[in-house]
Amino acid sequence: MAAPSPKIKVAIVGGGIAGLALAAGLHRKHKHIDWHLYEAVSEYKDVGAGLAIHLNGIKAMTLIGPEVRQAYFDNASDMGEEDQEMSTEVILAQGPSMGELVAELGKAKGRKSISRADLLQGLVELIPRDRISFDKRLKSIEEDSEGVLVQFQDGTEARTDCLIGADGVHSVTRRYILGPDHPATEPKNHDGWQLYRTMVSMDDARKHIDERWTKIVPILLGPRGHINCMPLNNGTRLSAGVAVRGAKFTETGAAPDLDPELYADYREDARQLAKLVAKDTSASWTAADHDHASTYFRGHVAMMGDSAHASLPFAGNGAAQSLEDAAVLDHLFSRLNSPQQVEAALSAFDLTRRPRSQAVVDIARKYGRVYAYAEGDLHKDPIKMKKFFAESAAFTNNADLDKQNNDAMKLFEEALKTRHGGSAAER
Repeated sequence: MAAPSPKIKVAIVGGGIAGLALAAGLHRKHKHIDWHLYEAVSEYKDVGAGLAIHLNGIKAMTLIGPEVRQAYFDNASDMGEEDQEMSTEVILAQGPSMGELVAELGKAKGRKSISRADLLQGLVELIPRDRISFDKRLKSIEEDSEGVLVQFQDGTEARTDCLIGADGVHSVTRRYILGPDHPATEPKNHDGWQLYRTMVSMDDARKHIDERWTKIVPILLGPRGHINCMPLNNGTRLSAGVAVRGAKFTETGAAPDLDPELYADYREDARQLAKLVAKDTSASWTAADHDHASTYFRGHVAMMGDSAHASLPFAGNGAAQSLEDAAVLDHLFSRLNSPQQVEAALSAFDLTRRPRSQAVVDIARKYGRVYAYAEGDLHKDPIKMKKFFAESAAFTNNADLDKQNNDAMKLFEEALKTRHGGSAAER
């Protein structure tokens, strides 16, 4: 009787949405994969502006596993009845067409909002805690004939057959794959975005804003910043923000204070939200995204999620794209039989996911300009705006993710047939 094949070692560096979703899929279905997840922080904290995952993200979670999808729904806040279609409402808040609804983004039945921390907690509960190591900040990556050597800043190291870097926008994995001097290695803020944000209790929010904005996700557009809010933590808190394009940063990189008087010509509900945010902007951050990488992998190392294609938050699809990455990798790893096949699998992932995910980065940049009335005269024509949003939202929401997974698998299988004549180990 032949001895069983040794398990393939996979290290996931980064325990955000991308890394945890992939880990959940590997744990549930792929007993031939010996995986471990390394997270830089010592514990998860309540950070992030909140998410209302679009339809493509929900479909991706379902492909990874129904329990992943359920972790999202179990930890999220209701935005409507289970059979009711909910969406993010994009509304003109300034100018002659003030008040006009120009888009309904992310429309999906039973759609809910969720804080990033709550989603991470739901995903963590799907995997054994002894498969996660905290306080493991990636320092360096080396490849040799024995696989991948991963070194951490605490002096420890790990050997693996495959490394998946999900280590965020300032990714060490990305620096390894592209090189430290590649123009797309470091994140950029081409349009000078500053995101002013606050978190308040829902009881406090109701004292200042319309009750309607405590139950849905609006984006209120105007030339000096678009304003939005989102209910979180089962409706007990409200995340509200003002996104300003072309912020006047100081020499030290500090952003100016948010002046609510700049929104005096916006509609009343937008003005009230701006005043609410200006009271406490401690949750603010400076936005950044990635210029297009020429590849998402090198040898037995690949990057996913924000490491590969960090995008501005304006299309609401960053988390969904991370989940699509996880779905494709999870599907490819179901067929992975030996370490010799890793490079072919990562190449298939790259060829499948890079064009679509980078297109979403471009869409998010354009959304930001449209929101800021900076895309020509588009804001003066609500009909054209509706057409633009409908077409771009269809690209993100309505993708056939089963086909995307199958396309990746076909590329992988074709590579196994042709690579070096297709040795027995590779097949």
